[in-house]
Amino acid sequence: MKTPFITKEKVEEIVKTYPTPFHIYDEKGIRENARALNKAFSWNKGYKEYFAVKATPNPTILKILHEEGCGTDCSSMAELVMSERAGIVGNDIMFSSNDTPAEEFVKCAELGGTINLDDITHVDFVYNALKGAKMADPAASGKMPRKMSCRFNPGGVFTLGKSGEGFQVMDTPGDSKYGLTEEQIIEAYKKLSELGVEELGMHAFLASNTVTNEYYPTLAGILFELAVKIQKEAGVKLSFINLSGGVGIAYKPDQTPNDIAAIGEGVHKKFDEILVPAGMDDVSIYTELGRFMLAPYGHLITKAIHEKHIYKEYIGVDACAANLMRPAMYGAYHHITVLGKEDAPCDHVYDITGSLCENNDKFAIDRELPEIEKGDYLAIHDAGAHGFSMGYNYNGRLWSAELLLRENGDVTEIRRAQTLDDYFATLDGFWDVEV
Repeated sequence: MKTPFITKEKVEEIVKTYPTPFHIYDEKGIRENARALNKAFSWNKGYKEYFAVKATPNPTILKILHEEGCGTDCSSMAELVMSERAGIVGNDIMFSSNDTPAEEFVKCAELGGTINLDDITHVDFVYNALKGAKMADPAASGKMPRKMSCRFNPGGVFTLGKSGEGFQVMDTPGDSKYGLTEEQIIEAYKKLSELGVEELGMHAFLASNTVTNEYYPTLAGILFELAVKIQKEAGVKLSFINLSGGVGIAYKPDQTPNDIAAIGEGVHKKFDEILVPAGMDDVSIYTELGRFMLAPYGHLITKAIHEKHIYKEYIGVDACAANLMRPAMYGAYHHITVLGKEDAPCDHVYDITGSLCENNDKFAIDRELPEIEKGDYLAIHDAGAHGFSMGYNYNGRLWSAELLLRENGDVTEIRRAQTLDDYFATLDGFWDVEV
């Protein structure tokens, strides 16, 4: 069973101020998880986690993680600006993007972040973008950043045990649009060195949401061996190796969750076996986790408002796929707790549905749950990452609020719910139309 971090009584108190649906995050859980991750990799002097902003783009969340020593992994202008406004700049920013506009590379350089290149043509693209850019720091204008990296794509097929959601795993790098080949990455490092880049790193992301302690160590072994080869054949010594994301969570209650301590020790073993003998014991290890950092520490809280009895039993709730699209988009499993009925028998079978005009707007299909009555509150688990951030406005449904359950039990609104005025605000001339 999965235990929610919030009670029915607490939700009943919250809805007096913030009506459902809403996303709520557990500050205590977030901090404890960040500390466990840092401890697991504390053997590496330069270790740093760059939280994947796309998973949960909220400055309050970013600040909490920054207080725990994390930086941000950004992939767009908005994420760079959010990091900047949250006080996260310089070496605390990793910019990993693809098909990137020139102005975004310039913005990252202005902030002093690390640019992670997705293609060999981007070396010249970045150079030309920065060449004519006027930055706040005149000394930085026209120069390549001091620190950059390249994303490696080994091609072929990557297989490793079972994934958390097989449809999500990118296990065929050869079909992926991301990264450089081995030959290209060596050429890119030579060019970047010639252009004055002082610190070079390597990045790779081969699988999503793996529920196995072997993914990171296996990936580390691949990248560590390539790093040694690059040093021998190209004379380029890497300063850091970024394992990116891919460490997943146990969405289903019968799954065994990853053991981050075991994962960290597995990477440590590969480090000692491959890099230390090659004289590369000073290489820093980075990670860019999103789902692992936040998913279990966020719930979507929704209220049962309708019931329907036709060929199946349906419970209609006031949230929909616009609040959490993963079940509709991927068929992804998210555990559901009927608050206040945690110990009741799961002797009813329901489809839990939202209000969108799409038949896939279902949070659960044929799910065994306790009897649900109108007015019950449901906690949809593991919605702390790729939940609110993937929201949209189909059918004119509005984005819900984001709340934070503080360590002392207080609840703070960290993003207000969208209003109709917000929804209509970008329609030029809308209010001038005569009805």
